[in-house]
Order: sequence, then structure tokens, then C-alpha cells
Amino acid sequence: MPITEVNQISTKTGDKGQSKNFVNETFGKDDLLFEVLGTMDELSSFIGLSYHYVKKEELLIIQRTIQEINTIVATNPNHILYKKIKKLTDEPIEQIESNMANLLNLCPLEPKFCLPGSDTSLGGAYIDVARSIARKAERTLVRFVKETQRTDLTTTMKYINRLSDYLFVLARYLNDNQK
Repeated sequence: MPITEVNQISTKTGDKGQSKNFVNETFGKDDLLFEVLGTMDELSSFIGLSYHYVKKEELLIIQRTIQEINTIVATNPNHILYKKIKKLTDEPIEQIESNMANLLNLCPLEPKFCLPGSDTSLGGAYIDVARSIARKAERTLVRFVKETQRTDLTTTMKYINRLSDYLFVLARYLNDNQK
């Protein structure tokens, strides 16, 4: 059913500083849950922007994985719907590690400090920003897991950690190969 009315978009619950998770439970907008979801959304958006400069299909796959992660995070694990949602497996982590290994085989990194943002590759500079957002997402996610005891998010934390590593390697690869 197409969205044609403003009230289909604006629920107005946010006017009172509240919002709902995936299973319709209400939380304050300042709840750590929305900090995690918002930071993941920021990460996905910046990866999407980076894609326009880098054109690597794996960035679109990463965006889809982040959307899946947000669904997991936004769903109370005690709710009946939690059993029905797709859970993150080790496969996307292994794919990121494989992508990283391929880039390192093509262009080994020199063991030196690199300033974020590139003077040689606009795409690399955008990926550097995405990497720093991934690190922020990871810190927020770890804090959320500790606070909520969400042990079901262990694979998610591992994925975001590997993602920031991959984005580091991708940015260096782009910077070294766009001169």
C-alpha cells in the first residue's frame, strides 16, 4: 500500500520525546537503543554516499547487513517476532575478511600512520569517514550490549569491528591506487 498521507510518516509520538522499537515498545528518544540505531543509520548512509565515489558492490551488501543488524537490535529478544527475524551469522564476517585479504594481496599496506581523508582519492576520504563512524557505532553497540546484557549481539559486535578494519584497508587501497 503506497504512502500518500503525512500521518503515515509522522506518528507524532516523537513530539513528546518518545519512539518505538521494531515490536512497538515505547522508549525515550534518548534511550541508548536509539543511539545505536541512529549511529548504524549514519554509518549506512555514509557507506551509501561512499558507494557513489567507490562503486564497490560489497558496500551495498554491507548496507543491507547493517539494516539487518538494526532489525535485530531494535527487536526485544523476548518478543515472539524475534524468533522470526533473520539473525546475523559468521558468513558476512567471513566475506568482509575475504574482501580485506583480497585488497591486502593487491596492495600490501606500509606500516605507517596515515592521516584520515585523502589527498589522492575522494572515495578513500569518504571511506575514511565511514570507518570513523563504524568505530563510533561499535563503541555505542558495545555500551548497549553491556547495559542491556544482550548476549545475542556478540556476532553483531564482531561484524562491526571487522567492518571498520575493512574500511581502513579499503581507504588505504583507494588512496594508494588513485594517484
